[in-house]
Amino acid sequence: MNLHHLPSTLTQVMGDGSDLGVAVRYSWEQPIVLGGAGGTRQALPIIGSQIFLIVNGDTLTDVDLASLSAAHAAANALITLALTPNRMPDRYGGVRLDGRSRVTGFVPRGSKADSFHMIGVQIARAEAFASLPAGCPIRSIGGAYDELIARQPGSIAGFVSEAEFWDIGTVSDYWHTSMAFLAREPNGAWHGRAVRISPGARIIRSVLWDDVTVGAGSVLEECIVTDGVRVPIGGTYRRSVLTVEDGMLRAAPFDTA
Repeated sequence: MNLHHLPSTLTQVMGDGSDLGVAVRYSWEQPIVLGGAGGTRQALPIIGSQIFLIVNGDTLTDVDLASLSAAHAAANALITLALTPNRMPDRYGGVRLDGRSRVTGFVPRGSKADSFHMIGVQIARAEAFASLPAGCPIRSIGGAYDELIARQPGSIAGFVSEAEFWDIGTVSDYWHTSMAFLAREPNGAWHGRAVRISPGARIIRSVLWDDVTVGAGSVLEECIVTDGVRVPIGGTYRRSVLTVEDGMLRAAPFDTA
């Protein structure tokens, strides 16, 4: 796991990964954020493999990894990007492909050119990053990948599918994605473990994490309630993130529009 901003929020949950049946190691980017390519370059000694997946932490997708891996091997590429048709070009930049599914370049957000959307998963060979200078901030798209395409045409490939893609990179994105998943739940409820809801409480389009207690007569509307929160009796919160900080309940508003 690659860490920079507020790393303890991840390490205190993941630990060494033993309770999940995996071994977790951390690559620390502090005090300088190294970017997509620079961060991967720094992590190479920890990864310890010549071929590996790079998965963004702020997106969700059900892309078929076996098919992605097969496409990568067939393309004989250094990097293969998981792509879907870019149906929201006003929000996301795009990837251009030639007729052989080779990446020829990238277009910025708002471009009218036909393109594909990179959904946060890629498979790569270590040699694509090994020659980059260590400890230097380097972007992937808009940096190292553009240079790699210019130097070795065909070295970056695209794997196009109709995989689902969900953005969780902002509070609003996380809430909207949670609501989309909630709509799929048969009982219409979506919450974590050890949640206690008192009689008379009203919960409307809200996400409840673990160990949450909702007091009697309280109202939660379009809220995100994080671990360990105790919603007081009769408390009313709308479009807010509820957290516990230094033993105190904090409510930070956010926009769900």
